Amino acid sequence: MKILDDRRIRQKIKRLAIEILEHHFGEPEIILAGLNNNGMGFAQLLLAELLPLAPDDMIVTLTSVRLNPANPLEYLPYIEIPAESLCDKPVILVDDVANTGRTIFYAMQPLLAVLPKQVEVAVLVDRQHKSFPIKADYVGLLLYTTMKDNIEVQIRDVEEMAVHLN
Repeated sequence: MKILDDRRIRQKIKRLAIEILEHHFGEPEIILAGLNNNGMGFAQLLLAELLPLAPDDMIVTLTSVRLNPANPLEYLPYIEIPAESLCDKPVILVDDVANTGRTIFYAMQPLLAVLPKQVEVAVLVDRQHKSFPIKADYVGLLLYTTMKDNIEVQIRDVEEMAVHLN
């Protein structure tokens, strides 16, 4: 069942971009860190909305955090930009769906080596099945589902974006 179509996803991305800018008004730079493939795709969509709206003196940096969500201990998560470039800057971890919070929890590991100004989380869909102490700060859609339900987000390499509940 389709729960979000292309138009609604774009509306939510625009609203999230505005919320991020409002919350970070006056910041010289914010870092968007997309988690793996769909998280990075969502971060790129957010960046595309942020750039035209952001003040001229604000830098929005996009980077990627890589980890294995199925087995986060298989290899250490890593962030593509030097960790020291995150010091004293707001970092927003971006993912498509927050389920138990485990992926986001482990994605924070590279940030523990530095002292960012703050760390926030942006997700397109937030499910209420948290097993880890993770709260999304920017949420496109809050969804109450059963653990058996599967959320499929199609935002990369498609003509029309969609979110399905299976």
